[in-house]
Parts: sequence; structure tokens; C-alpha cells
Amino acid sequence: MKRLKIGIPKGSLEASTLDLFKRAGWEITYNSRSYFPSINDDCLACSLVRAQEMSRYVEDGTLDVGITGKDWIGENASDVVVLQDLIYSKASTKEARWVLVVREDSPIVKLEDLEGKRISTELVNFTKRYFAKRGIGVSVEFSWGATEAKVVEGLVDAIVEVTETGSTIRANNLKIIHELMTTNPQLIANRAAFADEWKREKIEQIRILLVGSLLAMKKVGLKLNVEEKNLTAVLALLPSLNSPTISVLSDSNWRAVETVMDAASMRDLLPRLLSAGAQGIIEYSLNKVI
Repeated sequence: MKRLKIGIPKGSLEASTLDLFKRAGWEITYNSRSYFPSINDDCLACSLVRAQEMSRYVEDGTLDVGITGKDWIGENASDVVVLQDLIYSKASTKEARWVLVVREDSPIVKLEDLEGKRISTELVNFTKRYFAKRGIGVSVEFSWGATEAKVVEGLVDAIVEVTETGSTIRANNLKIIHELMTTNPQLIANRAAFADEWKREKIEQIRILLVGSLLAMKKVGLKLNVEEKNLTAVLALLPSLNSPTISVLSDSNWRAVETVMDAASMRDLLPRLLSAGAQGIIEYSLNKVI
């Protein structure tokens, strides 16, 4: 039997990726000591891989497809097919920023001030290329962790660190002086695998269902009943992917309306729908929007 080898990112993206696959219809299960999860699809074989290494294993064909951050693709300069941005919603994983950070009392205020200085980061290769492109001579060293502490204690002049909100940076009396890049999870594929007809079809199935599941996280389904005389007023309040579905109830003076809309708008919309004459309003969650 043919199998597609897929990499699941171990670490910060792990839980949100498993949840996304579950929404898409794939149950991935494993114990804490396993690096080879089970999945309810005989055509898939899963491996848990650190996001930092994912693109290298996809590039060399060890894996056919995987999920990793745009930052680690750039760090490894990997030649892979980038299929889809996967901006996970519900605050589980948002777009993050790699930023240049110094102590609050540092005289360094711009990139050029780092000439001849020392920088610590996990993103060594990207950082070296970034400064070299701008003609600024810096020493970049790999950080094995506790990166903020290195600049707090004066072990280095600056750090390049990833952040979403900047709260940890501020809490350590540090300041951001420059943003180097933004990053988010991406679905990537090996070039040879994507050229194979069977594998490409399976990869496209995964892409379509993952994207549909991501869209569904931000949407809800809405059903309601309304008298015909109030139908125009209710419809004017309803955004929709296309147009609402309207059907006649057993009482011909009433209509049933169904649509899909942004979940964030429901809080303010529901009272307005009631005021416009809507009744029997039902809001329900969605698994996929395709």
C-alpha cells in the first residue's frame, strides 16, 4: 500500500496541529514516549519532528510533507514546496515576530549601532544573512535557551528572539529596536513527492481539509425563523459567504433562514436580529468551511 510520510511538529505547534487535524477528520494518537503516532488513515505515516528540523527532512525526502514555521524554512534555506500558510486561530498560534532586543538602558537604538557587537539567537543563519546584506559586521552565536537572560546579564549586546505580544521582553526590562521578520506555520512538501501524481493528490486532500478547518474556527452557522413581512429587515443584517438559504415553513407566512458568518460578529448581531423580528435563533459550530 502507498503511504505519504507526514511530519507533525513537536513542541509549541504540537497541540494546535493535532487539534487542526482532528477537525479535518484525522485522529492522531500516541503516548508521551512515542515519536511515531498512529493515525486513522492507512495512507498516512506520521512522525513527530521538531519544527526547527522539519524543513530539512522534507527537503531530503525523509518526509513527504510537514508543518513548520516560515522562520525555520528560512533558517535552513530549505528547497521545499510551500503549499499553504496555516494561521491557527483562537489564539493557539498567531503570527509571531523575530525581533532585535537590547537592554532598556542600552545605547543601541538602531541596526548600525551593532557594528562589531555580539548577538545571541536560535536563528543564527538567518540573522547572519540579515546583517551581512546590510553591510553590518556582527558576531552571531547560537543560544541554547534562556536567551533573554544573556542580554539582561550583559553576556551579549543584543538578542534576536521570537515573540507574539512582547510581554516577556518588557517584563525583563528589555526593549525591541527592530523587527527582522514575521513568521507563521506553513504546510510544506518535498518537490519529488509533489511531482508524484498519487502523493500530490493526497497532499492536496490534506491541504484542502486543513484550510477548511481553519476557516471554520472563525465561522459559525446560524439558523432562524422570521415572518415574511420582516424578512427584508433580517436579511439586511446578515453577511454570508454567498447568500442565505431561505425556505418556506409549514405556515406560509414564515421563512427559515440559514447562513454562515464570522463568529466574532454574533455578540452584537443577535440582539439586532431579535429587534428585527427573528425568532428561534440557533448558533452552531462548524468543522469545515470549503
